[in-house]
Amino acid sequence: MRNDSDILIVGGGLNGPVLALALARAGFGVTVIDSTSRDTRAAPDFDGRSYALALASCRLLRALGLWDKLAPHAEPMLEIKVTDGRAGEGPSPWMLHFDHAEIEEGPMGHMVEDRHLRAALLDAMDASPAITHLAGETVVTQDVAGPRVLLSLASGQQVKGSLLVGADGRGSGTAERAGIGRTGWGYDQTAIVCAVAHEKPHGGIAHQFFMPSGPLAILPLTENRCSIVWSETDSRAAEIMALDDAGFLDALRPAFGSFLGEISLTGARFTYPLGLTLADRFVDDRLALVGDAAHGVHPIAGQGLNAGLRDVAALVDVLTDARRRGEDPGSAAALARYQQWRRFDTASLAVATDLFNRLFSNDNPILRAARDLGIGAVNATPSLRRTFMREAAGLTGDLPRLMRG
Repeated sequence: MRNDSDILIVGGGLNGPVLALALARAGFGVTVIDSTSRDTRAAPDFDGRSYALALASCRLLRALGLWDKLAPHAEPMLEIKVTDGRAGEGPSPWMLHFDHAEIEEGPMGHMVEDRHLRAALLDAMDASPAITHLAGETVVTQDVAGPRVLLSLASGQQVKGSLLVGADGRGSGTAERAGIGRTGWGYDQTAIVCAVAHEKPHGGIAHQFFMPSGPLAILPLTENRCSIVWSETDSRAAEIMALDDAGFLDALRPAFGSFLGEISLTGARFTYPLGLTLADRFVDDRLALVGDAAHGVHPIAGQGLNAGLRDVAALVDVLTDARRRGEDPGSAAALARYQQWRRFDTASLAVATDLFNRLFSNDNPILRAARDLGIGAVNATPSLRRTFMREAAGLTGDLPRLMRG
C-alpha cells in the first residue's frame, strides 16, 4: 500500500497530533505515524501524568477547537509561589510570588491531565478528513528522492510526502536516520512524577520548592488533587521508588509539608532521567524536528511541552506562508526560516534551565544567600515580577499566529 500526503509526521504523542491538526486546519494533507497503538493512547485511566500549559499554549489549543472539550478538566494556575529550603525545615522567608491579577490576560496557564489531552487530540484527528492516523506503525527507512520523502513502515506499507517532521521524542529515530547528532548531558537527577489527593483546597496555586537535591513542583489539578514533579538524585530516587505507597508518602511529606492537610496517592508513580539535549540542527533535506526531538530541557520551569507547542505553531506559520508565496513548503529556504526562528529561542531556554538547576540544586551557603536575595529582589520589583510572569505565560518573544489569541 502507498499513502501520499503533503506532510508526514512521525510521532503520535502530543506535539505530533497538535501539528497535524494545525496543518489540516491550514489546508495540508497530513499522515501521522505513531508507534503506539490507538487503544494505549486513548486509555481513560488516570496515571498521574499532567501538563502545565502556558497561556500561549492554551490559546493554540483554543484556536484548534480543542479547548471547549478540555476546559471542564483544566485547572487554572492563578498564582505561582517559588521558595528555597530543605526538606523538613520549611522554606526560606524569601519567596517569589506571581499573581495572575497583575497581568491583563488572565491565568498564566492551566494544568491538564494527560488522559484528557490525548483523548481530545485523538477525537479531533479522527474527525479530520485531511489526517491519516497510522497507529501501531514504526518507520524502517526514510529516503529523500527529489521533491518527495519516502517512508517504509514495518507493516510493509509506504508513505510519501513533500516534508517529513520528526515529533518522536529525545531518542528521535527520524533525526538519527537523517544523521543529525545531539549535544547534551545528564544531571544525575531523576524526576519522580505522581499525583496526590489532599484535604484542603489548593486555591489554584502552583508551588516550586527548591531543595539541594532538586526542585519539587506541586501543581494544582481539579478535584482537590495536585500533580507532583519531584527531582531527586538518581540514587535517592531509586530508593524512594522502591518503597511501598505508604513509605513513598512518608518520604514525600517532609518536602511537601502540611499546608494542604493529609495527602494520599492517586494514580501511578513513575520516573524519568533528567538531562539537557539539543539536536545539532533542527532541519535537514525535507525534514524538520519539533518538540523533544529537537530539544529536551530540565522540567524546572515546566516549559518542555510549551516549547514544543511553540515549535509547532512556528512551523505552521512558516509552511503556510511559504505556500502562499508559491514556494515549496519543504524547500530548504522555508525550513531555514523555521530553524532561524526556533533555534535561538530553544537554546536560550536550555541555557536558562541549566543555569537555574545548577544554581538551586546545591547546598552551597554563598549560593543559597545569593539566590535568596535574588528571589527577594525580583519579588520586590513589580516590573521585573510582571516580566517573569509574562515569560511563564509564554507571552514574550516572537509569538506565532496561533499563540496570539
